[in-house]
Amino acid sequence: MKNKKPIYLDYNATTPIDPAVFEAMLPYLKEHFGNPSSNHIYGKLAKEAVNRSREQVAELIGSEANEVLFTSGGTESNNYAIIGTALANIKKGRHIITSRIEHPSVLETLRYLEEKFGFKITLLPVDEYGMVNPLDVERAITDETVLITIMHANNEVGTIEPIEEIGRIAKEKGVIFHSDAAQSCGKIEVNVDKLNVDLLTIAGHKLYAPKGIGALYIRNGTNLDKIIHGAGQEQGKRAGTENVPYIVGLGRACEIASGKIYDFGQSVKTLRDKLHKDILEGLGEERVKLNGHPRLRLPNTLNISIKGIVGEELLAQMPEIAASTGSACHAGSAEPSPVLLAMGLTREQALGALRLSLGRWSTEEEMHKASQLIVRHVKSKTTTKILN
Repeated sequence: MKNKKPIYLDYNATTPIDPAVFEAMLPYLKEHFGNPSSNHIYGKLAKEAVNRSREQVAELIGSEANEVLFTSGGTESNNYAIIGTALANIKKGRHIITSRIEHPSVLETLRYLEEKFGFKITLLPVDEYGMVNPLDVERAITDETVLITIMHANNEVGTIEPIEEIGRIAKEKGVIFHSDAAQSCGKIEVNVDKLNVDLLTIAGHKLYAPKGIGALYIRNGTNLDKIIHGAGQEQGKRAGTENVPYIVGLGRACEIASGKIYDFGQSVKTLRDKLHKDILEGLGEERVKLNGHPRLRLPNTLNISIKGIVGEELLAQMPEIAASTGSACHAGSAEPSPVLLAMGLTREQALGALRLSLGRWSTEEEMHKASQLIVRHVKSKTTTKILN
């Protein structure tokens, strides 16, 4: 594999920038450098670009353009949605409902509210597939509940949560509902009205835009306290000069995704299932466990536990494949994934996990090579153990 790039199977961690996105950004890194708040032609051209991008993001999620707020990424969007809602509604109550398998940018934000402001956090369990039960959500709601935050699709196993039903319950109970859709936007249909959400998180680098740009959908009428103070950018909700080139990139990425959702889903699912099938045939079904829902999961995500191996060790021995054992935020950790443990896996099973996530430029040839490499290295490792 010398002089050849490793097979990239970590699209859930980050995606490369689409060439069309890069091309759209270039003019705003060069000649169109104006500040959108300036009244002259340079500023007006930048402001027009920001407004156009806002419309492109809104088109992807089925919202109004004025409901889209640009942020620095998924983490900031989650922080603003959660802290902003909590502080704006603190007089009503200090109770928030979430699940045990959320991204650290949700769980750590909730821990902050718990420690600094005395909020009570209900962490709901998930089933063996990583699915939250909407009835558990309904039972957890009290008169003090000000927010429910449940991710749309899990970043490690790909399970798609019953957001539409949870959103309906939240609406009936008069509770604000936020969903972290960082992993689902651009991969499957995301429509804010169908999902019944009040707040929704988008991360640019998960859908072929640059790192460092994201968005937060805020349904008109939803009240949030500001957490970044200064001038009146972003409708007075987020101060700071807009990152115009990256905003343009996010807008173009959303525009591309809007036209490719179905075709992408079908093609990448075919490749993913072939990769899974080849690994199963090579190692035997008794050794390979699928983690996540067999049907209701992201079309690009394959999380498996292989008996008798440690995922991190296996990947270290296969530089030909760039993949992970779980969330990039936990990469390198010797501890098993909290998501997999919450799903009921044993410590050994969780440590034996591989997250193989495909993307726009994954090929059949790459999947064939990847499955051969995984099978060969697992068998080699097993043989070595027996000989020793």
